[in-house]
Amino acid sequence: MSEFTHLDPHGAVRMVDVGEKPVTRRSATAAGRVLMQPSTLRLILEGGARKGNILETARLAGIMAAKRTSEWIPLCHPVPLTRVQVDFYFPADNCVEVTAIASAEARTGVEMEALTAVSAACLTLYDMCKSADRSMEIVAIRLLEKSGGRSGNYSRHASQTSDPQSANP
Repeated sequence: MSEFTHLDPHGAVRMVDVGEKPVTRRSATAAGRVLMQPSTLRLILEGGARKGNILETARLAGIMAAKRTSEWIPLCHPVPLTRVQVDFYFPADNCVEVTAIASAEARTGVEMEALTAVSAACLTLYDMCKSADRSMEIVAIRLLEKSGGRSGNYSRHASQTSDPQSANP
């Protein structure tokens, strides 16, 4: 079984010491989905929401959240991000796919920053659309790929992310 790096040998939580790790270029891509009624997605795409541009508000929320990940997630190191990009795709008439890319030159990875960006963007979509559709679901928040660092590269298989309805791609 793999060791949990945030636990010491006695099970106490600890912040991982990254001081001896080299600074390298690191990047991570994450994704998540908001499932909704087709009429809700039409409102978003047609700009018919009274709250303003929903997608741009969600994009900004994702970028802002990524920059503050260490304040959200206990034991995360503050990371000097060089890039956060949040994009939206519409794989079905009832689904918004949110992707986020986070990059940095750092001693620790940016997976949590990418996942936090996706989470905040999905939550913002929900918040801005809940008056029209309380049945929305936030599903399938996951790491798609990462590069850099001691553990090397990771890439989720494309076949695992092909079904926009699936909660467990």
